[in-house]
Amino acid sequence: MPGASTPSSYAATNPTKSGDSVLVLGVADGSVLGLDATKAVRAALDDAAKAIEFTGKAGATVRIPSPKGVSADSVLLVGLGSFDPSTDGDAVADREALRRAAGTALRALTGASSIAVALPVASAEDVEAVTVGAGLGAYRFLAYRTGDDDTVPGPVTVLGPKGKAYTKAHAEGVVIAEATNRARDLVNTPPLDLYPESFAQTVKDQAKSRKVKVTVLGEKELAAGGYGGLIGVGQGSTRGPRLVKVEYSPKGATRHLSFVGKGITFDSGGLSLKPAASMEDMKSDMAGAAAVVEAVFAIADLGLPVKATAWLPLAENMPGSSAQRPSDVLTMRSGKTVEVTNTDAEGRLVLADALTDADAENPDLLIDVATLTGAQIVALGNRTSGVMGAEAVRTQVAEQAKLAGEDIWPMPIPEEMLAGFDSTAADLKNSGPRPGGMLAAAAFLREFVGKDTAWAHIDIAGPSFNTGSAFGYTPVAATGAAVRTLVQLARDAD
Repeated sequence: MPGASTPSSYAATNPTKSGDSVLVLGVADGSVLGLDATKAVRAALDDAAKAIEFTGKAGATVRIPSPKGVSADSVLLVGLGSFDPSTDGDAVADREALRRAAGTALRALTGASSIAVALPVASAEDVEAVTVGAGLGAYRFLAYRTGDDDTVPGPVTVLGPKGKAYTKAHAEGVVIAEATNRARDLVNTPPLDLYPESFAQTVKDQAKSRKVKVTVLGEKELAAGGYGGLIGVGQGSTRGPRLVKVEYSPKGATRHLSFVGKGITFDSGGLSLKPAASMEDMKSDMAGAAAVVEAVFAIADLGLPVKATAWLPLAENMPGSSAQRPSDVLTMRSGKTVEVTNTDAEGRLVLADALTDADAENPDLLIDVATLTGAQIVALGNRTSGVMGAEAVRTQVAEQAKLAGEDIWPMPIPEEMLAGFDSTAADLKNSGPRPGGMLAAAAFLREFVGKDTAWAHIDIAGPSFNTGSAFGYTPVAATGAAVRTLVQLARDAD
């Protein structure tokens, strides 16, 4: 799978001296920012922006010829909205504004040969935000397209203050952007080519250059180990299930974070077949697995002193002649039994098996990530994920997500939800009540973790795959949702 990130470097060069094809500058309230030392150039650019009525609205861009005193061939002005570095405002919101502006600029610069990004940065955190935004905005998925290589933006240089702290922040931003883009690559890959076995092989290939351990369980091992959920969901496909475990365990680590990601490489719904239109984006039903593994690789690349484990329960949910049937009863890895009443409620079955193994290791924090319910989209829309679980953990996830620039909203798990899974044939049934379906699915998953486990479930059904127009640093199709939040949680545990 090809790398998706445009090369990025850092320099303390005066923006006006940059000899790149395009110089990116931010505009807020009609004023060009970041050129205080070169007042004549700033005045010329302010006049140009005023002449074309470019006020700096967030998400807006305009490309103009370079005025006298600017070495770059052209200047791209990008809107920063109400960003105001002269006030003591919301630093987290300002960094997201920088992140989005950098992403917007790079999306607009298709085919530019080289780019210098000179947005107003005052801290190492600002530099990282710009670096991440630029890296995400530069993303193009071209593995299956011919003749489009010239659409990829050329090398990017992020400009900012001189100092090791800023250089380090840039390097860390590159790691985070590349991890998110690798997750996007996985989600965008067609299910013809990405299925449980090939997904596992991709993980092993990516692990070769990192200090991580990868373990893969195949069908025989899963059957012998009693992984009834994974076997049941995967048995309708000729391409059998896998359970992949990726471990990063640096010396001296005192904290252990465990991430479980739903990995349904294609979801037809099984015998409870989805309508045709609902299958079109179901290659993205493994976005949770992509997020957790690439987050662990990023944690390893950053050298964070925490142990991090990714669990990837991988299966293809197909309506083959050997597919599980409604009314079948599965014996799960935990020993609990589940009556299958809807084969399209399959994600919770594979997650339950992996959660059992992850919880058995007694991690300090256990997070699962999944494109689990359409109810998440109904409740929170296409850009906001929901997090449920232990109150302290869901609060922590929401707070760290905000720092990372992701929108994850805390949601409850009402006690009455579990009663919707009552079964006369087994301990539980897999399909619960329709009202509050996102909350109900979390209630089901909670049955497979210990009562005292610091656990949370993140439902990324909408945010993981953008079916609308691109915006900010978010492209059409795979977004890489949750990668940055998981990495931030590891940083917080450091």
